Amino acid sequence: MISTEQFQEELQIIIKNALREDVGDGDHSSLACIPKEAKGKAKLLVKESGIIAGIEFAQMIFEEVDKNLEIEILLKDGDAVAVGDIAFYVSGSSQSILKAERLVLNSMQRMSAIATKTNEFAELLKGTKTKILDTRKTTPGIRAIEKWAVKIGGGENHRFALYDMIMLKDNHIDFAGGVHQAIKKTQKYLKDNQLDLKIIVEARDMEEIKKILEHKGIHRILIDNFDFEETKKAVKLIGDFCKTESSGGITLKTARKYAECGVDYISSGALTHSVSNMDLSLKAV
Repeated sequence: MISTEQFQEELQIIIKNALREDVGDGDHSSLACIPKEAKGKAKLLVKESGIIAGIEFAQMIFEEVDKNLEIEILLKDGDAVAVGDIAFYVSGSSQSILKAERLVLNSMQRMSAIATKTNEFAELLKGTKTKILDTRKTTPGIRAIEKWAVKIGGGENHRFALYDMIMLKDNHIDFAGGVHQAIKKTQKYLKDNQLDLKIIVEARDMEEIKKILEHKGIHRILIDNFDFEETKKAVKLIGDFCKTESSGGITLKTARKYAECGVDYISSGALTHSVSNMDLSLKAV
């Protein structure tokens, strides 16, 4: 998996690129009417119930924009919030607060929506051994904060990107000439290049699962688009050979039933690609 150092680098890249995109050669709206020496204070106001996320990331944004801004934190990432709650106050240069405002809001609204959706899945799965996983179906350029939000919401992260885990999906298998060929070529590639990466293999039917089970060194089998009965059979067949993961259009309505089939993980792209931003605002006080 991605290291803490790599993750922090990703966060800094997101902040710097977002400020470049939004501020350019200057926030001329603020420069035009707000004196440079003006001081102000604003509050992060919650306008929708859910799970708050991105408070720590907002601190990083404010720090990047102006190290002299002061932040009074009232809530923490992962807290359940209701309309009217205040997450934090920020005070200092009015120009700096305005410069950071949109990036803070865009990030926190998106992260809070993802954390809220993830928490709904996590609550549904309580009492089972099954964990909810995210996917690579993230918004280009801000994957790090979206996956961070999944963790805040009580989920677990799948691989971060193409480089930190092997995942042999249907197209890999077809292009490689079949399950056996894909796995053999992958294991040779890892050995030849001295790479220590976990291998996940997707199975489209029971026959592919049987073929996967002929190979040692498989970390997890992805049981893709199976119905409940077939999933139960697949879990029984796999046994203790490796971890199991269900995927393929799993929703809040079906997640619990898949968990009760005995899978270790359920992965859902909906955690990151099908959420509506939480309503938050930054208001002067």
